[in-house]
Amino acid sequence: MTLGELFTLLAANPIILAGYYLVIPLTALLAGILGRKEGEEIPWNYLYSLLVYLAAVPGIFGIVLSVYFWLFEKRSILETDMYIQVLPIISMALTFWLIRWNIPLEKVRGFGKLAGLLMMIFVVLLLMWMIERTHIIAFTYLPFYWVILILVVLLVVFRFGWSRAFEGR
Repeated sequence: MTLGELFTLLAANPIILAGYYLVIPLTALLAGILGRKEGEEIPWNYLYSLLVYLAAVPGIFGIVLSVYFWLFEKRSILETDMYIQVLPIISMALTFWLIRWNIPLEKVRGFGKLAGLLMMIFVVLLLMWMIERTHIIAFTYLPFYWVILILVVLLVVFRFGWSRAFEGR
């Protein structure tokens, strides 16, 4: 099964995706109501961590997929798939907002690692886009020290994202 076939299968059954992306923020809302002022305690912090990951993984995938389609595939924004590209991002933002209502996101286990992962993905996509757009010929028009400076800055940002994602604080 290819990714395109999976998207076609999911588009044929949108109720499954809509239900998934609706249950996560509703669970965060319910947890915020029932566990008010107890967000940092044992059962609630694990629930919030689970909700962050259940919302963030598809949300980050939706962001990356949208950026890929717009930058590399040169698709029109009018061809955006609402269930694959938009709904996960809305669900992620709403879930984070509801969780932040009860507990600061910095105190949710693994949230910093997700932010670092998103930064790494952004830097890699930016680097790929720059390489694709320059066609290597444009480097002759730039002074060599600018090319080196751009690569060093991107690698430093990538390293910072890597350390936030995979190393302990």
